[in-house]
Amino acid sequence: MIIIPVRVPVLAAAVLLVACAAGPQRPATEPAMFTQPRTSEHRGADDLLSAGLGLDGLRATAPPPFADPEHPTAAERRRRALWSNWRGIADLMPGGGYGEFYGSLAAVPGREFHAMATLPRARHPHRVMLQLPDGFDLQRRCVVVTASSGSRGVYGAIAVAGAWGLPRGCAVAYTDKGAGTDYFDLDADLGVDGDGGVAEAASAAFVPGAAQAATGIAIKHAHSQDNPEADWGRHVRQAAEFALRTLDEALPQAAPFTFDNTRIIAVGLSNGGGAVLRAAELEGDWLDAVVAGAPNVLAKGEGARALYDYTTEAALLMPCALAHPSELPQSPLSAIAGAQRAPRCEALAKAGLVEGGDIAAQARSAWERLRAQGWTEQALRAGALSVDFDLWRAVAVTYASAYGRHGPGEHPCGYGFAAQHPDFSPRAATAAERAAWWSDASGIPPGAGVGIVDPHAATAAAPADPALPGLQCLRALWEGTAADGDRLRAGVAATRAGPPRAGLPLLVVHGADDGLIPLAFSSAPYVAAARAAGREVGFWQVRGAQHFDAFLALPDYAARYVPLLPYVYAALDRVEAHLDGAAGLPADAVIDASPRAAGGALDAESLAIPR
Repeated sequence: MIIIPVRVPVLAAAVLLVACAAGPQRPATEPAMFTQPRTSEHRGADDLLSAGLGLDGLRATAPPPFADPEHPTAAERRRRALWSNWRGIADLMPGGGYGEFYGSLAAVPGREFHAMATLPRARHPHRVMLQLPDGFDLQRRCVVVTASSGSRGVYGAIAVAGAWGLPRGCAVAYTDKGAGTDYFDLDADLGVDGDGGVAEAASAAFVPGAAQAATGIAIKHAHSQDNPEADWGRHVRQAAEFALRTLDEALPQAAPFTFDNTRIIAVGLSNGGGAVLRAAELEGDWLDAVVAGAPNVLAKGEGARALYDYTTEAALLMPCALAHPSELPQSPLSAIAGAQRAPRCEALAKAGLVEGGDIAAQARSAWERLRAQGWTEQALRAGALSVDFDLWRAVAVTYASAYGRHGPGEHPCGYGFAAQHPDFSPRAATAAERAAWWSDASGIPPGAGVGIVDPHAATAAAPADPALPGLQCLRALWEGTAADGDRLRAGVAATRAGPPRAGLPLLVVHGADDGLIPLAFSSAPYVAAARAAGREVGFWQVRGAQHFDAFLALPDYAARYVPLLPYVYAALDRVEAHLDGAAGLPADAVIDASPRAAGGALDAESLAIPR
């Protein structure tokens, strides 16, 4: 990888970097600021899509190694980031169909352009990137703009947008939307620089404002104090602006590139799907089409529930509720999670949160409470994965801090993040761990050597269920009347989505079995609200698809569920055909997909993709 300085034009001379509460998204015409521009060339054995790993390299169970674990090169960090982000989003395993009848991992040579982008009034910048293939089609100017899934780094949508856009000659613009893997070691005063390397605070991409006694590790999504989710749409818009300005510089013979002469298609999955829906509501005729997969979106309509609301509810009740049904999906951690069901049921009963004199009755009570709150049986069954991997707690801890705009050491329930000993007590991070954060982390601990520090666990009244007191505190922030709860709810309110721009082609794709972002709480209310506002929105509901394609690598999940990515790619094909005048907008569809037989291979016909 060759690093070459590049100039990126800047419209704004200065940006306010003061803390203040973010209200609704501001107009899309506000000036943007880009700093720390970098570019690199990726050809031959190092391409844009997989850094030369290809399908076989991405299937490897171990990440690409660092020659020196404490001092990896920029090329090594990038290759490993691509490996981890592909594997975190897509099902690449043999028999899953990727690279066979959907998706492409053919090498795409080209250049990458990186910068930090800052929103007016934000404390911290976010990362933007443009991938420009050598085969960029100047006759059909196309930019696919995307936002990372979950809280991932800037490569977090490579499997969604890059895999569709780059092979067809589109440039692809990315944003980490204010989250990402720019972790900061508060004890060592070390962060992550623009290229993903370990850096002192003066050169770090994210330096938190920490409480005086704060220790451990600061996570950008949790600790930026910007509530980035409130501005997801503006982050996407800035990535598109960065793309056009960079294309002007990279292809001067074809400049200018504008929203009027360049097709802009936005696509995202999960949090990225929510981000492109927020972009869709911004004023101005700058977007040509939007595809949102399994979007985390909070609408203004019947049935809509905030992520924090149903996450904290699930974190408390679902470990007990899952003792009620039989034949749940199995993961490598199911046995461990299963052992916690009885202690959770007993603790919930003592707290008056479920009823019943034995575990069976208590589990049935928890199950019925969740069903009464709108959880479908399919979502609850798929939610077993989030229980197994402690995802509910991970999301709740991080988002409580983000919504409340709390810095390190200020979590309202006392949580923090740190490297940990085997007994989960905090310890200092090692140099090798810090060197891998940018490449390996998902943006939300636990993972990449960083864990959740729970101050309640050591003094829990029920030692068999030490997580419960902290989870009760997290839930009380939503349901209670304390000032910290008011801060959190105000942060959530700032994320509520409005209808998309009138006339914008938009297609929402969601798995009916999604157990992390249930369709009933997110996509369905959003589509209903958009249509009530007079907007035309297509809606594909895929029976048999849950939230995590990557977990289809687990045999039991592969035998129960189908991947969602093929439908997202197909939706992009359909909106592109519509923009070309070759087809109308896709009609609504409830798709009955069939997973592969145990030990068998998935085939295209089983997906039943609408034609």
